[in-house]
Amino acid sequence: MHAAITIDALRVLDAIDRKGSFAGAAGELFRVPSAISYTVQKLEEDLSVALFDRSGHRAVLTPAGRYLLNEGRTLLGAAENLAHSTRQVAQGWETRLRIGFNSLLPAECLFPAIKDFSALGVPVDVQITEEVFAGTWDALQSRRVDLIVGADDISKPAGNFTSHILGNMEFIFAVSPDHPLASAEEPLSEEVICGFPAAVAADTSRSLPAGNAGIFHRQRTLTGATIDHKIAIQKAGLGIGWLPKPRIKELLASGQLIEKQVCEPRQPISLQTARHADDKRKALTWFWKRLVEDPAVAEWLTD
Repeated sequence: MHAAITIDALRVLDAIDRKGSFAGAAGELFRVPSAISYTVQKLEEDLSVALFDRSGHRAVLTPAGRYLLNEGRTLLGAAENLAHSTRQVAQGWETRLRIGFNSLLPAECLFPAIKDFSALGVPVDVQITEEVFAGTWDALQSRRVDLIVGADDISKPAGNFTSHILGNMEFIFAVSPDHPLASAEEPLSEEVICGFPAAVAADTSRSLPAGNAGIFHRQRTLTGATIDHKIAIQKAGLGIGWLPKPRIKELLASGQLIEKQVCEPRQPISLQTARHADDKRKALTWFWKRLVEDPAVAEWLTD
C-alpha cells in the first residue's frame, strides 16, 4: 500500500492541481493524457481512496486527495533537495561542515563568512560549536569538528594539522565596581587576589589536559560553562579574574567592570585557525580560504 505513493505519482498530482486539468498536466510532463489518467487511477486503486471528484465538468481533488497532495509536496521538495545534494556531493561538496570556535571569541566573528557561504547556494549544513581552552584543539583532534577558529598555541597537541595565526588576544584583570578589590591598592598581589573566588570557564576538552589559566593554586573558584558565564559572574561581583579585552571593552567603558593592575600581568596569547592537513573537502577549503584571506576574526581582535 505504501509503495503505491511514488514520487512520480505525487508529481502527476501536483501537475494536475497546478495546471487545472489532466490534459494540462500531460503537456507539462510530456506525456499523453491517457498516461496521466492511468497513473491517477492506479494510485486510487492501490490506496482504495478517491483522489478526484469527477462528478463535474473538471476533476477536483477530494479532501483526501488534497491532503495527500499537500503532504506529498513536502516529499517532492525533499526529493528535489536530495537530488541536488547528491549532485553537489558528486562535485566534491560535503553535506555538513562543523566549526568549533574558542569561547574567547564571540560567535558573531563567524557570521560574515557564514553569510557569504550561504550566498553560494550549496546544500551544506553548517554547525558551529563553542569550546573552552583545550576543548578547541580536542574537538579537532577527535574530529568532533572539521575546522577550529581561535585555538590557542598553548594546548596544541601533536598531529598533522594545518594552521594559520589570526592574531593575539590581550587580557584584562577585571572586577565589578561593587567588589572589595575595586578600591584595593594596586598592583594587586597574589595574596590579595587569592582571598576571593576566581570566575572560571570550564574546559570542554574530553581527552587533552584541561587548562586553568590565571588561577592561583589555593584560590577558590566559581565555574561557568563559557566565557559569557565568566563575564556575567564577574559583572555580578561573584568572582574575579582575567577576561579577553575585546569582549569587555564596552563593559569597561560603561563602568560595569573595572580594570585592576596586578603584580604578575598575563601575557597575550596567539590565536589560530586550524584543520587536519589531509582534509581537502570543498566547504572546508572555502571557509579556510575565507578566514585566512579576509579574516574577520583578526579584525575583531585588533579593533
